[in-house]
Amino acid sequence: MPRVSQDQLDARRREILAGARACFARYGYEGATVRRLEEEIGLSRGAIFHHFQDKESLFLAVAEDDARTMVETVGRHGLVQVMRDLVNRSDSPEVGGWLGTQLEVSRRLRTDPEFAKRWAQRSEAISAATRERLERQREAGILRDDVPIEVLQRLLELAHDGLVMHLAMGRDTTDLGPVLDLIEAAVRRPTGDS
Repeated sequence: MPRVSQDQLDARRREILAGARACFARYGYEGATVRRLEEEIGLSRGAIFHHFQDKESLFLAVAEDDARTMVETVGRHGLVQVMRDLVNRSDSPEVGGWLGTQLEVSRRLRTDPEFAKRWAQRSEAISAATRERLERQREAGILRDDVPIEVLQRLLELAHDGLVMHLAMGRDTTDLGPVLDLIEAAVRRPTGDS
C-alpha cells in the first residue's frame, strides 16, 4: 500500500477544515450534523474523524485556524487591516465561513463554560498580537502617546467586534472604507506632531 506523504495529509486536513468552516457557518455548531459535515466536505465520517477526534475537536480546529490567521495579520499589519480584509472580501464564501465561525465562538463563549476556558488562550493570543503591534508603533513614533495603549487596544477591539456584528446583520459595506480610515487615524499620532 502506498504511503501517504505529510503534504497529502496536510492538504486533506485543509480540505476538511474548509468544508467544516462552511458547514458550521451555514448551520451553526448544533446544526452541523455529522451527515451535513460529510456532505459539505465530500468525505466519509471515517475520513473526517481520522484527522479529528470528534465534532468538537473539528470546530475548535476551524476556530483556531481562523484565530491563527488573524494573529498573523494583526502582527504584520494591525487589527484595522483585519477589518479592511473583512470589508473587502465580505461577499466571499471564505469571509462568510470565518464570520459564521466567529459568531458560533461568541455564542459558545456565553453558553459553554468549558469551551470558554479552552478558548481563553486563543483570545489572549489575538489581544497580545494587537498589544505588541501597538507598542511597536508607539516606539516608532506612529502611535499617539496621549492615550494609554490599553485604551487604544480596547477601541480597536470594540471596532472589530462592531464590524463583525455589522457583517453578521448583512448590512451594506460599501461605505466602510472612510470609517476604517477614521478608526486608524484615531490611534495614530496626528500629522505634524513629533
